[in-house]
Amino acid sequence: MLAKVFPIPLKPGKQAEAERLVHEFAPLGPGQEDGTVSFRVYRDPAKPDYLLFVEHFADQAAYDAHTGSAAYRELISGRFADLITEFVEIDHELVVSH
Repeated sequence: MLAKVFPIPLKPGKQAEAERLVHEFAPLGPGQEDGTVSFRVYRDPAKPDYLLFVEHFADQAAYDAHTGSAAYRELISGRFADLITEFVEIDHELVVSH
């Protein structure tokens, strides 16, 4: 399993717009992808203009299909990308799970 974590700082005042796009994207992208195991986006109530994405994929091919989808290109690498100040991608490998 491939785990991806994306701490995403947003441009000032873009929290609500970014959250709307994430809600729009979830059923169109991850909700339709067999290899996307989980797709979660968190807000930090103490830190405005910030989202944390935590995503799990069956393997690298599933992640590549996810980022190559039409929904991803339009909503994430398209409109969402205009709302962020920095893109950080951190890969993780599962050690233990209950």
